[in-house]
Amino acid sequence: MARPVFYGWKIVIVCFLIALFSFGIGFYGLGIYIVSLQARHGWSTSLLSSAITAYYLLSGILIIFTEDAFDRFGPRRVVLLGMVAMLAGVAGLTIITAPWQLYATFLVMSVGWASMSGAAINTIIAPWFEHKRGLAVSVALNGGSCGGVLIVPLLVWLIAHVGFARGVSIVLATMLVVLVPSVITVLRQTPDELGLLPDGEPPPAHEPLEARPRPAPRASSWRRSAALHQINFWTVSIPFALGLAAQVGFLTHQIAYLEPRLGHYSAGVAVSLTTMAAIIGRLITGVFIDHVNRRLIASVNFLIQAIALGAMLTWPTDLALYLACFGVGLTVGNMTSLSALIVHQEFAKERFGTVISLIVAFNQLTFAFGPGVLGVIRDMTGSYTPSLLLCILVHSLAAGIVLLRYGITAPDPLPNLARAHLLDRRRTKPNR
Repeated sequence: MARPVFYGWKIVIVCFLIALFSFGIGFYGLGIYIVSLQARHGWSTSLLSSAITAYYLLSGILIIFTEDAFDRFGPRRVVLLGMVAMLAGVAGLTIITAPWQLYATFLVMSVGWASMSGAAINTIIAPWFEHKRGLAVSVALNGGSCGGVLIVPLLVWLIAHVGFARGVSIVLATMLVVLVPSVITVLRQTPDELGLLPDGEPPPAHEPLEARPRPAPRASSWRRSAALHQINFWTVSIPFALGLAAQVGFLTHQIAYLEPRLGHYSAGVAVSLTTMAAIIGRLITGVFIDHVNRRLIASVNFLIQAIALGAMLTWPTDLALYLACFGVGLTVGNMTSLSALIVHQEFAKERFGTVISLIVAFNQLTFAFGPGVLGVIRDMTGSYTPSLLLCILVHSLAAGIVLLRYGITAPDPLPNLARAHLLDRRRTKPNR
């Protein structure tokens, strides 16, 4: 008799849908809101960009406390709160009339982004998978890339045909119809709530259901500050913060760089090609990432993006630009998932949520300034060449830093070495 599908994969599907809407509406959609608000109010690019920077900065701070929120309230309540905040903030953009209201709506949106983006998805999936976590995270976060492929063109088409307010309302209503029932009926905090083990592994034949070990609680003596004193933490957070700053900066200015060379329509095609390649790259990596050196793969990922950007500068022909955009795309998805996979490999399981929340927050507080820095350099020099050269330098530096580590802080082997002792100390959490 075939084994039933592990419930954790249902969690992955819901996380895919969460990423689809959170990235589509709260990340890739930002450029669309800028264009629409400029057309409607005539506000300057600097005003709109500063509001987006505030959005990333506040959500970066909130992400630090993501694990605490999930532990205390459970994934259903946190994600539902995030949906309400995202809906209220984006809907508010359609009715605002003053600059101060612009900042207020983006600050409300930041609660939604913190509750539904990469750190939240990693935290939701972490208890459900051990051996297959790389594949599970890759599949779930591909929803973010699909958000760029599906939500952005839909928003553009709707705004052109029914207007900004109605177009945004249709997309937000779709988010509620799809996510609310999925989140309420499927999301659970741990597999233990359903009497399951991570990865769907069956318990030993001699072990009764009620004797299965519960997840080890976080040690009360281990605080966020402890992570800041570990070299492994910084050799993950620093390179990915640098890489994401260069990546987000490039993606923000990609159309502006390509349009004079390819034309408006073809530049849009190149952006779509980049997003689709992100899905391919993350799926390919997800297949083998659980069996290889993850830091080495991260280093190669940084270098591939650097090489692709270098190709844009060296061979600015149409075909070369398309191929370079595809090369950048192959690395884009991995940039948001590899850091979590390295943390999973090098830190104890009960520390995962704390460490990854800190890293994602640090990344976001850094890449919030990427678009602005590249824009200033472009305005000062009159060309995007120095900006892209800076991105290449940053990726190359990140490729070297990520290979540095001091041993491995491996997950504690308690489940195998002291099973009976762990059972005595376990704590049972109420169902969410």
